[in-house]
Amino acid sequence: MATKTFLSVEDYLKLEEPPCTRYELSEGELIVTPSPNYSHNRIRDYMNSVLREFAEVRKLGGVVSEMDFRLGGETVRRPDVAFICAERLAGVDLEKVPFPVAPDLVIEIVSKNDRADDLLLKVTQYLAAGVKAVWLFYPNTRLAYRYSAGKLEPEVRSAQSGHAFDEPDMLPGFSVPLSEILP
Repeated sequence: MATKTFLSVEDYLKLEEPPCTRYELSEGELIVTPSPNYSHNRIRDYMNSVLREFAEVRKLGGVVSEMDFRLGGETVRRPDVAFICAERLAGVDLEKVPFPVAPDLVIEIVSKNDRADDLLLKVTQYLAAGVKAVWLFYPNTRLAYRYSAGKLEPEVRSAQSGHAFDEPDMLPGFSVPLSEILP
C-alpha cells in the first residue's frame, strides 16, 4: 500500500513546479496535475476576459486566473478563473501568496484527467471556504454545472439548449451564453 506524504502550506510554498506540471494542496496532500491543453486555456482565457471586462468597468471586484488561494487549514487551490468582490479585496495584502481570502466565484474547466470524486472534493472545499458559486465547464459534453452555497443539487446547463451563465446577486447584469464558452 502506498503512503501519502502530507505537507504544510509553508512546505507547499517552497516547492518548485517542474515544466508542464501544476500543484495544489488538498488537506495537506500534494495534488499534481499536467499542464492544461489548448482548449482548456482558450476557455479559461475567454472567461477571464469577459468576466474581467464586466467586473472591472463596474468596479465590482477583481478577476484572476491560475492563482493560489488558501481555503483554510492545509488546503491551497488554484482555480482556472476566480472573481473576488471589491469588498473582500479591500484591506487585503494583494501581494500575499497564497491569497488569504477565498474567491466569491470559481470557474473550473474540467479535463479528461479530472476524476469526479476529486472535483466534488474541490467544490466542497471551495464552498466550505466561503465561495458563493462554483462553475464547472465540461468542454467535451458541452455541459456545465453550477454549485452554490447551501444547495445540495447542482444546476445543470447545456450549450445545446441555449443556456447562459450568470450570477445576478454577485454580478448584476452579467450573462454569457454557454454556446460562446463551449463552442
